[in-house]
Parts: sequence; C-alpha cells; structure tokens
Amino acid sequence: MAGHDFTARIAWTGNRGAGTQSYRGYDRTWDLVTPGGAAVACSNDPRLGGDPTLPNPEDLLLSSLAACHMLWFLHLASSAGIVVTGYADDPLGVGESAPDGTGRFVRAVLRPHITLAAGSDVAAADALHAQVGAHCFIARSVAFSVEHAATYAEG
Repeated sequence: MAGHDFTARIAWTGNRGAGTQSYRGYDRTWDLVTPGGAAVACSNDPRLGGDPTLPNPEDLLLSSLAACHMLWFLHLASSAGIVVTGYADDPLGVGESAPDGTGRFVRAVLRPHITLAAGSDVAAADALHAQVGAHCFIARSVAFSVEHAATYAEG
C-alpha cells in the first residue's frame, strides 16, 4: 500500500483581544487553507456559538463525503459508458449528542440528483453507488454508515 499525506492549515481568527480568558470572550472562527488553495473562513456549529453563515467541521465532513462520492460516481459512470450531464447532492448527516455535550455522526444519507443523457440505463447508473463505497477514500475512513438515495432525470 502506498502512503498519502494530506495537509491543511487551520488558523484561529476568533481572538477578540483577550484570547480565551473567558468562555464567551472569543469567537469560534478560523481559516482553513489547503496547499495552493484560497482561505475558507469557518466557524463552529451555530448550536455551540458558531457563525451560522460559515461552514463548520460537521458541514465540511459531510461535504467531503458527498464530493468524494460524486467524483467516484462520475469516474465509474464514465468507465461504464454512462453519460452523466448533471450532478447535485443535498446530503444529510444524522448526528447524536450525549448529555455531556459529546456527539458523533451515526449515519449519512447522500441524496444526489443525477441527470443522465437520454436513453441511459438508470438501473446500471444506480448500481454504481454500491461500488463507490469500495473506492471513496473518505467513505472508507468514516465510522458511520453511508446510505444512498439518488434520483435521476434525463437531459
């Protein structure tokens, strides 16, 4: 097996001047920068004092999972001769929180809406989702179930 290193820089931007001197005295914001990429402003989950207009760690994990699935689906579709002309996903992450505030994802449901070229074999396209899990780096790394509920259109 070949090793792969992935890097990112996370820099806290929420110091209002007194650092973490008091729990409510700082913002839960940071910038995420990947090599060669632009900074992405992020925050904590709004239920935990974060900015609801910025992505949070849970959003980023769910988005990464959905994007990885999409990219592998497109690859497998292309290899199978299935022409995809559009793909959009509205994934759902289902979490649970314990009384002490700890939490975790218990499952994710990917809900892509996929547009196929006219005359495409929808059943063959749908079967590709089961194969994606064997390839997607992120799906293979998470400790919760990943379900698929795709819908299709021709176009």
